[in-house]
Amino acid sequence: MPRPPRHPAIPTRNGVSASCVALPSTPKGAAPWARLLDFLAQRFPHVPRDGWSRRLDQGEVLDDTGQALPVDAPFRPGSRVFYYRQVDAEPVVPLEETVLYADDHLVVADKPHFLPVTPGGRHVQQTLLVRLKQRLGLDTLVPLHRLDRETAGVVLFAVRPTERNAYQALFRTHAVTKVYEAVAPASRALQFPLRRQTRLARAPQFFRQSEVPGDANTDTWIECLAQDGAFAHYRLTPRTGRQHQLRVHMAALGLPIVNDLFYPKVVHGPAATDDLTRPLQLLARTLAFTDPVTGQARHFESARQLAWPPPGDDADG
Repeated sequence: MPRPPRHPAIPTRNGVSASCVALPSTPKGAAPWARLLDFLAQRFPHVPRDGWSRRLDQGEVLDDTGQALPVDAPFRPGSRVFYYRQVDAEPVVPLEETVLYADDHLVVADKPHFLPVTPGGRHVQQTLLVRLKQRLGLDTLVPLHRLDRETAGVVLFAVRPTERNAYQALFRTHAVTKVYEAVAPASRALQFPLRRQTRLARAPQFFRQSEVPGDANTDTWIECLAQDGAFAHYRLTPRTGRQHQLRVHMAALGLPIVNDLFYPKVVHGPAATDDLTRPLQLLARTLAFTDPVTGQARHFESARQLAWPPPGDDADG
């Protein structure tokens, strides 16, 4: 999950880094925006114009040197401005993360279901990254890989910006052993263990992925650990790390993970209110790798548990 380094002149606020927008060159023959406010109101229509005016007035929109821009700042094509995201009535996630390990190089967290890893959409303060920055006082903290908001389990963070690329390279080169667990319907037709290799691409609904024809870009090893009535407990070992890979693979096999609201069909979209009593039964159980900075063998394991054995026999979850 590579990201550009945080601008050294732009501070974080309450654990949240500023977002950046590049001001475009005015197309030939088009009338330029007279003021920065005019551009921001058009570029981000979901934020009311008076909202941008208030942010400018409060010093929350900065230029490339970190200086606050006034309400009447002119539009300067080709420049960059930075602003701090705000979410009105941000939903609280009343579930706590756990720090499994921390040293001068890494922080390892055990994430609960429903908590996003990084700010986005309607979540800013209620994210694992921002909570850990505030809790540990580590403003440089950066996540090293993805984990869906709906999924619980182990997440790695780099402490030092200079070491981030070395750790992220482990994920890019598939040098990390990742093991997940899931609860899903049992199967009488499939023989386990089995390997699922397919090509995933973004579906028409922006928040979903789907299997499409073409060379495989995903690879998952699936084992059945136990069966209880209509359900089974699975171990999933992905070699690749595409978004929603495990959820798509299980649904495509006719074994949708219990409480999955996106696969095989959409129950409701990501903007709906979460039902905290029905977490997705998917857990990032372990991560193991050789540390590229210290040379140590690393192994981290979640202390969380899925609902197994299942409370009933309703295979619809």
